[in-house]
Amino acid sequence: MAEKTTLPMTASPAMPDLLALELPDKGVAGWRRARASLLRARWPILALVILSFVIFLALFGPRLAPKDPNRLTLGARLLPPFEENTQGQVEYWLGTDALGRDVLSRLIYGARVSLSVGVVAVGIGGTLGTLLGLTAGYFGGRVDDVIMRLADIQLAFPFILLAIMVLVVLGAGVLNLVLVLGIGQWVTYARISRGETISQREKEYIEAAHSIGASNARIMFRGILPNILAPLIVIASFNVASVILAEASLSFLGLGVPPTVPTWGGMLAESRDQLLANRWWLAVFPGVAIMLTVLSLNILGDWLRDFLDPRLRGTV
Repeated sequence: MAEKTTLPMTASPAMPDLLALELPDKGVAGWRRARASLLRARWPILALVILSFVIFLALFGPRLAPKDPNRLTLGARLLPPFEENTQGQVEYWLGTDALGRDVLSRLIYGARVSLSVGVVAVGIGGTLGTLLGLTAGYFGGRVDDVIMRLADIQLAFPFILLAIMVLVVLGAGVLNLVLVLGIGQWVTYARISRGETISQREKEYIEAAHSIGASNARIMFRGILPNILAPLIVIASFNVASVILAEASLSFLGLGVPPTVPTWGGMLAESRDQLLANRWWLAVFPGVAIMLTVLSLNILGDWLRDFLDPRLRGTV
């Protein structure tokens, strides 16, 4: 009778392999495929260049701005772009506003505020929504019901009206604006992460993880979360653009950041009284900055959605 041999238990070292994210494109291969896809698409390259330039302005704005964005020069009010002074030199390349402030400097400083508000607000909303959706989808039952009913209640209110109501109560300010915009974004992430989690929790690798005694937290954050990140990243790229537009809208209504902080939306709001007098540069330059930034984010979001879609792999 043959002697039965028993193999030592190696459950613990095997757990990370069961819960690891398995992507065919990792490391260098993934970057190569992304670069090849960008070169084929072309438009995302232009969008990436524009966004890189805006980020560069946001990071190094204080060093690049030719003047103090809040410096009042009443003797140089409403100068058009490229206006030469008495010495024949152009002092204000993009003109000045009704208070004599340099439009170019305010545009450069405004890039920092708009991008910071967009990225931080999406980070807050994305993190909160993903965690709540992951929890609701994994545990189900009453936990799922409570979280989803909260999402339904928030969706019943128009977001811009909810933001206005909260900002009227809390007061205008960068921190309050970021919190309002961030909390207002969580529902989208929660609904999508919940649906993806429900589909993932029934797969074999989750059952295998349960069978070897993996904890719920380990399964959720090591197993499910990495596998549902792709659609959430795509949504985040689109949401940064929508948050920048929302910040511009609220600043336009006077509920955004204080007037002493230059923002693109605030510059548009200040240009309202000057449009009838044909001071076009006060609205055109911040409007073009918002349009190019939002359009670039949307183009990159489109490309990222196609690039991460496994059904389009090999064609994008």
